[in-house]
Amino acid sequence: MLRRPRRNRKSEAVRNLVEETQLSVKDLIFPMFLVEGNNQKIEVASMPGIYRFSTDLMLKEIEECLKLGITAVDVFPAYPESKKDKIASESYNPETFYLKALREIKKNFPELCLMSDVAMDPYSSDGHDGLVREGRILNDETLEILSKMSLAQADAGVDILGPSDMMDGRVGYIREALDQNGFTDTSIMSYTAKYASAFYGPFRDALDSAPKFGDKKTYQMNPANSQEALIEADLDMEEGADFLMVKPALSYLDIIKLLSDNYPLPIAAYNVSGEYSMIKASAERGWIDGERAMVEMLTSIKRSGAKIILTYFAKEFASLQK
Repeated sequence: MLRRPRRNRKSEAVRNLVEETQLSVKDLIFPMFLVEGNNQKIEVASMPGIYRFSTDLMLKEIEECLKLGITAVDVFPAYPESKKDKIASESYNPETFYLKALREIKKNFPELCLMSDVAMDPYSSDGHDGLVREGRILNDETLEILSKMSLAQADAGVDILGPSDMMDGRVGYIREALDQNGFTDTSIMSYTAKYASAFYGPFRDALDSAPKFGDKKTYQMNPANSQEALIEADLDMEEGADFLMVKPALSYLDIIKLLSDNYPLPIAAYNVSGEYSMIKASAERGWIDGERAMVEMLTSIKRSGAKIILTYFAKEFASLQK
């Protein structure tokens, strides 16, 4: 035999020389959950090792992340029902705890890349990403609310806005509002191909943001479709997105590759809560090696074409590199 592929696998040193995909802490964004109050650190029951923090303790957690080499975080707020209404008005209240926390984070850690979430569901009494009227999710009427929310977050110092709502036209609407108000340097990481997935369950537990009726299938994508992702990506790029995201990641590696192969923009992938929790649950039962499974999963996401990975494993992975 002239060709023996095993020769390139004969030792760790040789394997390292021919390794095609390198996963780095620099690739990762750590999603974090924020609650109101002080001295609050509450574990998410369905996400072992993940917590909801009040601002004071989140600042300490971010400091620890920076020491591990994690330089980007995405902060999601958990609001009580008492502060929710049909138009998500709390989202652009300058005195709301989320916006005050974003300001505080950026003031304390100016070197941090700070990302935020743009969608109605954390603030909506209906639990949907858009304005609800007579049981329908209204698209165009939602855009103005998202615009107000985006401007408030940009004013708080956010580096990257993450519109996760999947309303048609929202990237262009937000980009125009940002530019008209002087926020030309604020980036948009569009949730371009966000699928109506079963893997979001633990996240909704963390934020108590599940829809109060129906589902999200009229605006999130059908898991059976791939060509539709190209339509969404075309629109987002034309409307001024700086990054294109695929969510979830693990069941949609083909979509990550599809966008990576067809668009010059950086592709992000969200390694979502259900993907995190299924590895954690299996590892707790001794069914799999959790550490190896984590690295294998993250590597597969990078290998498929993702330049950026949002993952709850960020701290755990970073700790392995120290």
